[in-house]
Amino acid sequence: MTISSPDGTVGKSRVRQPDGLGSEREDPTTGQLEEWENEPDAARVPSQAKLPGAPGIDSTKPSKAFIRSRLAYFIAFGGGAGLSRYGPGTMGTLAAFPLFWILAYFFDPLALLVLVAMMFLIGIWACGVTGRALGNHDHGGMVWDEITAFTLVLLFTPPIVMWQAFAFLLFRLFDIIKPPPIRYYDRTLRGGFGVMFDDLLAAFLTLLCLAAWKALGVGSMM
Repeated sequence: MTISSPDGTVGKSRVRQPDGLGSEREDPTTGQLEEWENEPDAARVPSQAKLPGAPGIDSTKPSKAFIRSRLAYFIAFGGGAGLSRYGPGTMGTLAAFPLFWILAYFFDPLALLVLVAMMFLIGIWACGVTGRALGNHDHGGMVWDEITAFTLVLLFTPPIVMWQAFAFLLFRLFDIIKPPPIRYYDRTLRGGFGVMFDDLLAAFLTLLCLAAWKALGVGSMM
């Protein structure tokens, strides 16, 4: 096909599609082939991919509609606590307080420990499913790991405001800075188990510090 360029020159435009996905076009002024895309814009932008099972939802910004679309998503996001724009991990940890108070009212410590173990197993499934849907195995909005781990911490923490406040600060500190061995497992483990396990380690370190403080008599000053 003969075309005229803006400066009056005449050249030929050639389009070929070697693999059916793209094409090359000859610049009429330079005679060089240039690659160009003929796919729809949505197909060329992976970051805008839509979530499986949640049509029309941007995978980079989960919304209320997303967490309502599947039970696993709802659990992983802590019923919506993980949608917080600021500190979703902190919001998830705070959500453990009312949950623990309710459970502790109805169940004795042993039964509550069994419930926490069930929460851990449920979290492996829920966070695994949600992570695959989001394309991020440890998305920041998934806070069921914080909720479960801190519920365990509260179970072994004296029911005193100062003790629980220090437990909260310690847990958030360990969860954020991820000292060894938390950092190692956070980097090596994948899937729902990896999401849940590193917070379980943060809970263990928190309880270890609280036990040390109690043994040193710090608790008598609180």
